[in-house]
Amino acid sequence: MIIESIRKALVMANAASDKKGIDIVTIKMRKISGICDYFVVISGTSTTHVRAISDNIVRQLREKGVNPRHVEGEREASWILVDFGDVVGHIFLEKTRKYYDLEELWAKAPQASFEEPGLATKRSVKKAVKRSVKKSVKKPVKKSGSKPARKVANKIRKQSRKKSK
Repeated sequence: MIIESIRKALVMANAASDKKGIDIVTIKMRKISGICDYFVVISGTSTTHVRAISDNIVRQLREKGVNPRHVEGEREASWILVDFGDVVGHIFLEKTRKYYDLEELWAKAPQASFEEPGLATKRSVKKAVKRSVKKSVKKPVKKSGSKPARKVANKIRKQSRKKSK
């Protein structure tokens, strides 16, 4: 069964919410980068919590017939990356998330935040993305970011340039 990328992002957000994921943010990457359509960024309070969130995301998407292409970081569990191709989940410890600051790194991309558990719906994502697009047009985007985050961004840009050539 093939499900569209926005539905995968919603399943991820709701699965994270089910396991009490903190500060769930969906970043629409489609027009910014060729990496994927959406990032879903989530925080957990401990390595056990981060693993539980990751496991629940994988389980719920498998129930819908979608298997991950790759899961990375499960051993250390300070940052688990779950790659479903068009949607990539980043599950962080709070300290690690602040350090890499993906939301700031991809600040030009529309972002939707889900503060209340179970409220991630297709309509709420579209509304939040529209609001963030309007806000990002009005306010200037900072060029700062953590040094490691800039390195990651530069590496990704180089890879996407190579692919486009």
